[in-house]
Amino acid sequence: MKKTVSEGENLEDLTQKLREYIKVGTPAERRIAKYFSEHMNELPFETASSVADRLELSPMTVGRFLRSLGYHGLDGIKVHLKENVAPVTLQLPSVLEQLQKDAGESRPLAAQIVEQVEMLQHIYNLASQPQWRDAVANILSARNVYIAADPSLAALGRHFYERLTMARDHVLFLDGANGSYVELLGPGSEESLLVIIDSPRFVASRLLARSARRAGHKVLLATGQFTEWAHEFANITLSLPPQRANGRDCLASMMSLLELIAMAVAQAAGETAENRMRRIEELQATFAHAPLR
Repeated sequence: MKKTVSEGENLEDLTQKLREYIKVGTPAERRIAKYFSEHMNELPFETASSVADRLELSPMTVGRFLRSLGYHGLDGIKVHLKENVAPVTLQLPSVLEQLQKDAGESRPLAAQIVEQVEMLQHIYNLASQPQWRDAVANILSARNVYIAADPSLAALGRHFYERLTMARDHVLFLDGANGSYVELLGPGSEESLLVIIDSPRFVASRLLARSARRAGHKVLLATGQFTEWAHEFANITLSLPPQRANGRDCLASMMSLLELIAMAVAQAAGETAENRMRRIEELQATFAHAPLR
């Protein structure tokens, strides 16, 4: 079995060698072969020393085992894995089939992941709809863009704000701390767009949307729940299906929706966004190491 790996060998050959060692190898070889077989996807992040530590063996023992497989070291097996692992897109059907099977067996994590995959499919389909194009166009053309969310989703709102500032000026996150939203509803904010990140906890969302419309602003509603007032007070609505796996706010799906709309905005902005991002990076480099005074 101590031959060098040839170019024609694939993962099946490696798997077969590991099976043989598990059956007839020395105690140390069986332990290493079993670990490699069960942790194949993790090997690119391992070293011979880390494997030795996990199995309470010496790095020399691990090295000898790798040479017996035909590799000069763990880097060799990493290259082999990289060259032979199927692209993720080719693995998706079998992965999804396994997830759906596990979800059907009442495994909560699998059910959550299946639902997130379905949500991503929904967002992908949504991206081809007129309301998605309207959302991107309005975010780019509005004089100001205001983002509002319930305090419990403030981190989500701030992330979306930071992503949009990469593509355009005059973006502001409203945390509602002053209780007035004067930045949006005060004088000098005409022809603006209000983005509402909706959630069951955001009890002021309807009143805020109505007030913004009365003040002459457009409203973009991003929601993961049925909102009966959307047709009346929102110019554009991007809706996610209600979450099935549990009754909590669907943060992962909303994060995906906002992240992808921000990417679409940056892509539509084109060279303007690229120049702005370069300028932001230059300024960050300038002020990152400013001396303390």
